[in-house]
Amino acid sequence: MTTTIDTSGLTALNATTKATGSAALDQNSFLKLMTTQLNAQDPFNPMDNSQMVAQMAQFSSVAGITEMNASLKAIAAQLDTTRVADAAGWIGKSALVAADFVNKGTTGTYSGQINLDTKADSVIVDLLDKNGLILNTQDLGGGTGPMPFHWDGNTTGDALRVRVTAKSGTTTVATTTNVWTPITAVQSPGSGTSQRLVTPNGLIAPSAAISLS
Repeated sequence: MTTTIDTSGLTALNATTKATGSAALDQNSFLKLMTTQLNAQDPFNPMDNSQMVAQMAQFSSVAGITEMNASLKAIAAQLDTTRVADAAGWIGKSALVAADFVNKGTTGTYSGQINLDTKADSVIVDLLDKNGLILNTQDLGGGTGPMPFHWDGNTTGDALRVRVTAKSGTTTVATTTNVWTPITAVQSPGSGTSQRLVTPNGLIAPSAAISLS
């Protein structure tokens, strides 16, 4: 036997949904849809029980997903609050970050480390001012890295450029530089999705901090 359902109620419901601009079928809309179907069915040829069970299962699934989404949003909000609190505890400390410019840290020195791709026989570090003048040169010797450097001789407090010359015999060894930079504040928008550490080296994502001191 073929079941015929009057869809006039469904058409009206769809028209109402479009008028309100809703593109999603929430719990209330789903319940209205079921009620409309029940009211519009032929009493002499009612909806098959299996169809009713299937629609009730759909309703339970929609309700469960909605509740799960609400729970996930609550958990995300708690994580955002925790992340803000954790990052706020970094204020006043220094972060080790990848950069070619070094600022005076909380200890009053210009500090960082040189990372080497391979072992080097000689590693020379020059610290230059904004005009390209070499203010300090350090011979770190040889090794595999990371090789720390620090200097407290600049009284102006300006950022200094770090220039590295590393050699293995006559071959140039590739290097990268990490520097210590003080954390002065935490920038945290209401969404919590783009939190940044405020430093003299600019805004830095917390995940970019290699180490703290």
